[in-house]
Amino acid sequence: MSSSDPDKLIAKADKLTKLSLTRWSADWKSATLLYEQAANGFRIAKKYEKGKAAFEMASKGQEILSSPWDAAKHMESAAALAKELGKWNEVADLYRRASELYVECGRSQPASDALAKAARALEDAVPDVAVQLYNDACDILEEDGKEQMTFDLYRAAAGVYIKLEKYTDAAAVLLRLGLAADKCSATNSQCKAYLGAIIVYLYAHDFKQAEKCCNDCSQIDAFLRSDQNRCASKLLSAYTEGDIEEIKRLAQSSTISHLDNVVIRLARKLPTGDLSAFKTAAAEGEEPLDENDLT
Repeated sequence: MSSSDPDKLIAKADKLTKLSLTRWSADWKSATLLYEQAANGFRIAKKYEKGKAAFEMASKGQEILSSPWDAAKHMESAAALAKELGKWNEVADLYRRASELYVECGRSQPASDALAKAARALEDAVPDVAVQLYNDACDILEEDGKEQMTFDLYRAAAGVYIKLEKYTDAAAVLLRLGLAADKCSATNSQCKAYLGAIIVYLYAHDFKQAEKCCNDCSQIDAFLRSDQNRCASKLLSAYTEGDIEEIKRLAQSSTISHLDNVVIRLARKLPTGDLSAFKTAAAEGEEPLDENDLT
C-alpha cells in the first residue's frame, strides 16, 4: 500500500486532529491537506461514500483555518458525491451549508449557484424541496441587488410547479420574475412573465384570477403598451365569448411562441374544460366553476 492510499491518509489526518497526552494541540493545517488528498483519491476510485466524508472533513478543516471559501468548495464537492449516491437529503443539506459559507465570504453569486445546483439535482426526486431551493437562490441574489441573475431560476421554479400541477404557485413565481425584471428594466422579460402568469391561470380554469392578473399588470405602463398585453386581452375576450377557435389561434401566435417552453405547452392545450361555464360566469359576473366541476 502506497503512502497515497486514501484510507492511510485519513488515518494520519485523524491522528493529527485528536488530542492526546503527547499531542496537546490539533494540527489542522497538515490534517486538512491530508483530508483533501484522501477525498480526491476516493473520488477517483469512485468510493463516493468515503470521498464525501473526507470532503466534509476537509471543509471543516478549512473553516477552522478561517478559509470559508475553500470550506465552501469542499462542501460542494461532498454534495456532488451525495448526488452520485442518490442521498437527496444530504444533497440539499450539504449544498445549503456550502451556500452559507459563500455568504460568509460575502459572495452572493456562488451562494445562489450552490442552491441552484441542489435544486437541479432534486427536481425529479424531491420537487417540493427543489422549488424551495430555487426560491431561496433568488432571494440571495435579490438581497444583493442582482435581480437580472434570477430570471432562469424563476423560470426553472415555475417549470417545477407546473409539473407538480401547482398552478397558483407557478403563476406567483412568474409574477415575481416580472417584478425582478421591472427592477432592472428588462421590459421584454417582464411582459413575457406577466403573459405567462395569465396563461397559467387560464390553464387552471381560473378565469377570474387571469382577468385580475391582467388588470393588475396593465397598471404598469410597459405591459400596457406591449404585444403581450394585446395578446392577453384578446385571449380573455375570446374566453368571455366562448370562442374556442380564436383561443386556439391565439395560442399559436408568435407572441406566445416566444414565451418559455413550459408556458407554450400549456397555451397550446387551451382551452381546457368547458367554455360555456366561463361564458355564463362572465355574463353574470360570477366566478366560473373550478376545475373539479369541469371534468
